[in-house]
Amino acid sequence: MGKWIAGDGDGTPLLNAVTGQQVALATAEGLDYSAILRYGREIGNPALRKMTFHERGRMLKALAFYLLERKNKFYELSYATGATKMDSWIDIEGGIGNLFAYSSLRKQFPNETYYVDGDQVPLSKGGSFAGHHIMTPREGVVVHINAYNFPIWGMLEKIAVNLLAGMPAVVKPSPIGSYLTQAMVKEIAESGLLPKGALQLLCGDAHDLINHTESQDVVTFTGSATTGRMLKVNKRIISESVPFNMEADSLNAGVLGPDVEPGSPEFDLFIKEVQREMTVKCGQKCTAIRRIIVPADRLEDVQIALANRLGKTVIGDPKLEGVRMGALAGTEQRERVREQIKKLLQSSEMVYGSLDQPQVQGDGTEGGAWLSPILLKNSDPFGKCDSHEVEAFGPVSTLMPYDSLEEAIALTKLGKGSLVCSMATYNDDHAREFALGAASHHGRILILNRDCAKESTGHGSPMPLLVHGGPGRAGGGEEMGGKRGVMHYLQRTSIQGSPTTLTRITNVYQPGGKQTETEVHPFRKHFEELTVGDMVVTAKHTVTETDITNFANVSGDNFYAHMDATSLEGTIFEQRVAHGYFVLSKAAGLFVEAKKGPVLLNYGLEDCRFTKPVYPGMTIGVRLTVKEKIEQEKRDEEDIAKGIVKFYVEVYDETDEIVALATILTMVKKLDQG
Repeated sequence: MGKWIAGDGDGTPLLNAVTGQQVALATAEGLDYSAILRYGREIGNPALRKMTFHERGRMLKALAFYLLERKNKFYELSYATGATKMDSWIDIEGGIGNLFAYSSLRKQFPNETYYVDGDQVPLSKGGSFAGHHIMTPREGVVVHINAYNFPIWGMLEKIAVNLLAGMPAVVKPSPIGSYLTQAMVKEIAESGLLPKGALQLLCGDAHDLINHTESQDVVTFTGSATTGRMLKVNKRIISESVPFNMEADSLNAGVLGPDVEPGSPEFDLFIKEVQREMTVKCGQKCTAIRRIIVPADRLEDVQIALANRLGKTVIGDPKLEGVRMGALAGTEQRERVREQIKKLLQSSEMVYGSLDQPQVQGDGTEGGAWLSPILLKNSDPFGKCDSHEVEAFGPVSTLMPYDSLEEAIALTKLGKGSLVCSMATYNDDHAREFALGAASHHGRILILNRDCAKESTGHGSPMPLLVHGGPGRAGGGEEMGGKRGVMHYLQRTSIQGSPTTLTRITNVYQPGGKQTETEVHPFRKHFEELTVGDMVVTAKHTVTETDITNFANVSGDNFYAHMDATSLEGTIFEQRVAHGYFVLSKAAGLFVEAKKGPVLLNYGLEDCRFTKPVYPGMTIGVRLTVKEKIEQEKRDEEDIAKGIVKFYVEVYDETDEIVALATILTMVKKLDQG
């Protein structure tokens, strides 16, 4: 609520995962959850809703730069979570990268407080009644309940989306590692870049937080499937119809293609990828590879190669040079992992690693949460199903064989839904069969081979502009995904009325709406002087066979329908037909104002289509209407102040029937060059 509040009671000790020493205390006892959510709704929400998508995007960009300049502050504290420098880089700079990604996404939205979704839907024969869809920010607050594995990324990858959408957030990280989340929120608060109430943080247990949510709120959860399912059926969530997005840990699979032989690039890439997924963050990733599915005749080769690579993994104090795997988040987490491994050992054998204390580099690490990588083998994965049901959330994975690609696909599905599945193959037919066969059970599929390996972000890396989530065990939710993710925080509303009314509501010209014919040509007006619906009617032109022949000579388009009248039998054409691009080019010649003016350039077309053949002797004219205005940011002080104007182009014939439609994009200078 705009200030730092200490909870009541002694709090829960938060320990350094490397040394076992206390780092902080966390408690949320005595906090007024109802007031906290109300503050977000009443203070944060209106402030964000008043901002346009572009303003929110620029806010995220400024915040990203601000945090990037202070990133080193977070690394030292991150080591205490057991994270290596690479683990911390994923968490810290990966999280900040999400802010940059969603900042850039503002350009795909209008410079408005709302979003116009899709195209107009005609609802009447005469065209006087139509429908459309608009999307506006929900008037509540987003509650993010996050897991312990990525204290910073887990927060930033979510708030980047809801802030761009125009909703405030209350972030409730897992107490473990929440001291790192708090350190970043402290910096965000001190930056002053977010409106009051846009971001609140709760460290400690959530208690009855969800019981105070309302119908305009949104709840997201990341963590174990068991906890997620419990929250999803909360009475308040159901009675208030609160949107609930769940992203749960899943039994993700890595598959070695049937074409891949030992010694091939794909084999080496596969071994490297599996080892990385087992050891990065000590395997404490919701996307980590838990099941390693390989051809039966290559099972031993993979086991040997993977064991050799795991054997080179140096475990220890993440601050030390050469350490490649740190500690688990805490000793409690380590014991949970050990318990799950014991369950898996009832149907699998351990072929690498040990449950005992591993060899650890560094002094003062006796109290740390250490565990070696554990590689298991299940020789009968269809008969012994623990591997598809029990997850050890640590550096643990199980090898299993398959005899056909169909079997490999079936094995991936036994996990009952996952966030990600990957396949190493250099056979695109195998890749196609696998992707289409397995897609129903996985939120993301990576195909890894020598062509993409150098730039591939890997099996375990969700990308900001692609969806992150999965069906079944993975929670059935979806987050990030570029514009798709933003839509989760917006209410889609269908609007109905006359095209003129819809134009006024959306601020985008709707076909069939009233147009205002202006004495001054729109190309003579600066950006600020143009109004949606401004229209000019051009002079007309009668098309001739000479036009068609000349255009064919210039363009090189000698398609028979334009040039050979004897070949038209059996076609839809009655005689030689004018090129569609001639019609469009001639339309441009009719509507362009030739003299120098505010229009700087024409840089594209959208939704161009030709609706009726144009034959020699027909006369065409153009109605050019201002369809939409889009603000554009100056790149620097020397840049020209300008905006983008979309013009709706209607080309019609002597019977007033439309023969061609298009939207042209122009860059128009502003009067105000400030």
